[in-house]
Amino acid sequence: MNFEPFSGGPAPPSHDPRRDPAHEHPMTRVFLGPDGLRVGWRLILAISLWYVFSSLLPVLVLWIPSVREMVQNIAAPERVVLTPAFVLFAEGLPAVAALLAGLVMSRIESRSFAQYGLPGRVAFGKRFWQGALFGFAMISLLMGLIAALHGYSVSGVDLQAFPALRYALLYFAAFIGVAVFEEFVFRGYLQSTLQLATGFWPAAVVLAAAFGVTHFSNPGERTFGVVMAACFGLLVAFTLWRTGSIWFAIGLHSAWDWGETYFYSVRDSGVPASGHFLRSDFHGPAWLTGGSVGPEGSALSFAVLILAAIALHLLLPSRKQAR
Repeated sequence: MNFEPFSGGPAPPSHDPRRDPAHEHPMTRVFLGPDGLRVGWRLILAISLWYVFSSLLPVLVLWIPSVREMVQNIAAPERVVLTPAFVLFAEGLPAVAALLAGLVMSRIESRSFAQYGLPGRVAFGKRFWQGALFGFAMISLLMGLIAALHGYSVSGVDLQAFPALRYALLYFAAFIGVAVFEEFVFRGYLQSTLQLATGFWPAAVVLAAAFGVTHFSNPGERTFGVVMAACFGLLVAFTLWRTGSIWFAIGLHSAWDWGETYFYSVRDSGVPASGHFLRSDFHGPAWLTGGSVGPEGSALSFAVLILAAIALHLLLPSRKQAR
């Protein structure tokens, strides 16, 4: 390390032996690397922080009597049904926990949320709404293909005007919470940290696989649906690669879930919902309809993901050209 000479005296040595790796304590080298805390320890600490925050937040909000009553109602085993309140509680609190964990890690690592793929200055801006339109177009294409092969039909509207608008807004807000949670965790903090050790695409593949595996816990989920969830993870990782942030992915993810659950009124990752817009039905074999999984378990979903990847390649400029 070079120093400026002290006034009136000679310059100190240019090499400080105490900073030489050979003179560091072995335990220091276990935890610290050239860029500070090593990647593995960062991941362990971030996941531990998320676990602590996600355990504490429900305890705190359950002190609110109305929230406690709502949770008691939705927690009944015979009512495994999505509602806006259920989605906000089940996914919104983990999203807050993930952001809190990210905030702590940003202080420890001296990194910003922009480096985690979530720049605040463009929050819910152009990229988010572009992603939302693209996500709704994707689920619409998938449902249109299934309907064209006589696997999906609509018999009417299930809600009147005001309730329809109310549920539309509530579900969209709830699914933004889902998207913020899942995208910030898998394409945000974990991606930005793991890629320091592996590079972007190896990290994206590992995390897409992990994202798919988490869907096994959903009622009615099947192996093909899990594989499609992993492929979806790779698709949204591509949008991060091209845009430099996860805002497009958040918009895409939230609109896909909103269109699937509320607008087209079908199962989302195997889970049915109440308060949806249409009275709809599936007909035909599981390879076409997705069966208990819902449309993302349909064989046609893979074709839609391929078409979406081609469209994104054409529509999104490379990072050096992205605005």
